[in-house]
Amino acid sequence: MPNPPKLLDRVREKLRVKHYAIRTEETYVDWIRRHIRFDDKKHPKNLGASDVEAFLTHLAVAGKVAASMQNQAKSALLFLYREVLDIQLPWLDKVT
Repeated sequence: MPNPPKLLDRVREKLRVKHYAIRTEETYVDWIRRHIRFDDKKHPKNLGASDVEAFLTHLAVAGKVAASMQNQAKSALLFLYREVLDIQLPWLDKVT
């Protein structure tokens, strides 16, 4: 029995099915990878909205990224949870 596709491969596949630009694919995969590393390589399905909020807040406070980059990261993570993992995160209103 073959192994199921890895998470980032599933992300890429879903992005391609939805006809996202290749640059968007690269960017989303990079943000998702950074989120996974931030949470000590835990699988995103085992994380929740508070973990996403902590990552996005970390980007703004410690990472000092621009608001537009923080929004890009948020879009990538929402895509991951909604489209790939089929998990609906509550509104992320605790993000700095």
